Amino acid sequence: MTPQVGLVTVLFNSADVLPGFFESLTRQKFLDYWLFIIDNSLDDLSFLKSQELIKKTGMQNVTLIKNDQNVGVAKANNQGIALSLKMQCEYVLLLNNDIEFKDADLLSRMLALAKKRDEKIVVPKIYFHDSGLIWCAGGEIKKWRGSTIHRGEGDADIGQYDMAEYTAYAPTCFMLIHASVFEKVGIMDERYFVYYDDTDFVLRCNQNNIHVYYWPEGQVWHKVSSSTGGDMTPFSVYFGSRNRIYFIKKNYPAFVAVVALTFFILTRFLKFKLYRLDLRKKLISGIFDGFKM
Repeated sequence: MTPQVGLVTVLFNSADVLPGFFESLTRQKFLDYWLFIIDNSLDDLSFLKSQELIKKTGMQNVTLIKNDQNVGVAKANNQGIALSLKMQCEYVLLLNNDIEFKDADLLSRMLALAKKRDEKIVVPKIYFHDSGLIWCAGGEIKKWRGSTIHRGEGDADIGQYDMAEYTAYAPTCFMLIHASVFEKVGIMDERYFVYYDDTDFVLRCNQNNIHVYYWPEGQVWHKVSSSTGGDMTPFSVYFGSRNRIYFIKKNYPAFVAVVALTFFILTRFLKFKLYRLDLRKKLISGIFDGFKM
């Protein structure tokens, strides 16, 4: 049997969040999918926890892969995408394993919507797991800054983002993508490693007239930055800085790039004053490496 949807999730020190992820999946009435788990962790904890939960839930439609090194989110997602396409899945759902969802019909409703409307990309409304506030209800790529914003981030949900519509940006932490999209725009740019790979992908989709459809009736809860430790870590400061520069240089014409890069560098001076020593070092190395890419 050829599954309709290939689910792709990338692990990195994810053992703590996996029980909630598996519970969300096993709650689903829709079973016409194949789950590809790509483990980038440097130890075996996430892999062993995955094996334990697969056995505990009796899940059959799953492939668990342990990479021998951390190859990055972009490359690991590409591994799962390639396996999904090889299995001839009609859709690929990229989803973080620090995501949880309560609706037992979420996957079936999301797929039915995509098919009925012939939407190539569909994303739900995403909440912060801890607070229940909105994390992302669609978004925007700020061209002149080379950055993104999440619409409604930090807002209480009082129905202000309940209109289904196309959005210029959404992260790939829960994104349903038709297989034809990869044929047209390509897969993730692995040079990003982590951060901005999804921004780059969505921008390429926009440029090819493939629009992201925001579906607010679909709701998921995100344990934000559970694997990377948040924005104020050496890892995040380095890759966030490096990849933002690479994204700008890669995707924008000279004049726009100069404006965006100037804005970025000026705002980094302000950040530099607030950072502790190790973060300052990572900021500087990230900037230098970004310009070298």
